[in-house]
Amino acid sequence: MRAEAVSDPVTHHGEGPVWNPATGRLHFVDMLAGDVLTLGADAGITRTRVGSVAAVVRPNRSGGLVLAVDRGFALLPEGADEPRRLPELWSDPGVRMNEGGCDPQGRFYAGSMAFDATPERGTLWRLDPDGGTHRVLTPVTISNGLVWSPDGHLVYYVDTPTGRVDVFDFDAARGEFLNRRPLVEIPEEHGAPDGMAIDAHGRLWVAMWGGSAVRCYSPEGELEAVVEVPVRQVTACAFGGPDLDQLYVTTSRDGLADPEPTAGALYLAETGVRGLPVHPFAGLDEGVLPG
Repeated sequence: MRAEAVSDPVTHHGEGPVWNPATGRLHFVDMLAGDVLTLGADAGITRTRVGSVAAVVRPNRSGGLVLAVDRGFALLPEGADEPRRLPELWSDPGVRMNEGGCDPQGRFYAGSMAFDATPERGTLWRLDPDGGTHRVLTPVTISNGLVWSPDGHLVYYVDTPTGRVDVFDFDAARGEFLNRRPLVEIPEEHGAPDGMAIDAHGRLWVAMWGGSAVRCYSPEGELEAVVEVPVRQVTACAFGGPDLDQLYVTTSRDGLADPEPTAGALYLAETGVRGLPVHPFAGLDEGVLPG
């Protein structure tokens, strides 16, 4: 399979695509520019600046979006131009949020990392619907792909420098990750694992930073398919479209000494399989909404 560009190079560091079933639109981020991008029905792209970093975005069950920004979480109400930020989780300007996602119960998770990728300066954080925030995993280095199995009993996670996809048992009542073990070991020549999506059969589609591909693994960790992408820095992927049968892929030109002409474009691959609907954030109670 091969992915084809569906946009110009609209991002410097594209990341985190997600299909919003409430609007029938794809959102993704230009992470280090601090912008949320939305792909319209006419293939036009709109941008909303949310801060210095736009790390990850997910639909909010009550409307609008929930975000991870530079040093914490925020909400972007429907139709708003500016986010409503929750209190910062740390003060160190050398650490920022990165990838994340929502569990089946509607909690929102995002992991942090050092701007310079210093080992073990990151944490995987959780935002609950009551506004509470909790550390889920620490330390981590480059917290990246995060998805749940179709039955919600397992959670898959990428800390990129490990070169692995790990799997945990998921405690749905507490939002805790238990019994970590490796599922997939990625050979260096295939690139480094980055963002990740899951299909209706429980197969993992893993973006390969430096590997010009998205690789598909069975629930047992066996390689089953490869989607070729004609740029090196492939960052993340998500199933979208009305039938969730199109794989959208984000890419990056960040740090390239010889930028490729289409690096930073949004790509699309026809995989012949359907993805799982994204879990939305359950929303914050009125009493804890930021002003």
